[in-house]
Amino acid sequence: MRRRNRHVSVWMNEQEYQHLKAQAKKAGLGIDPFIRNLVAGIQLRPRPPDEVAALVRELHAIGNNANQIAYWANAQKSAAEPELRRAAALVYEAARLVKEQF
Repeated sequence: MRRRNRHVSVWMNEQEYQHLKAQAKKAGLGIDPFIRNLVAGIQLRPRPPDEVAALVRELHAIGNNANQIAYWANAQKSAAEPELRRAAALVYEAARLVKEQF
């Protein structure tokens, strides 16, 4: 990790400070990393709601289950295996799209 050896102080009124805190919180960062990211030109996006993370985890679990069923179907030489693989791919694609939106 880089050592930071420069300190910058900025005076602001209460309204500006509260706005800064709110923006940092919205991005899911503390004030220091938030300011460093802004200075570095990194485009900050609001942190997704916790429900989105839960949804993505659930979609991944469903996709894993579909993959396990497809693996079993393949081992049993079942005709359903290609459809199950496609279903798993669709679940993973849905998870990717949800993550992309946030």
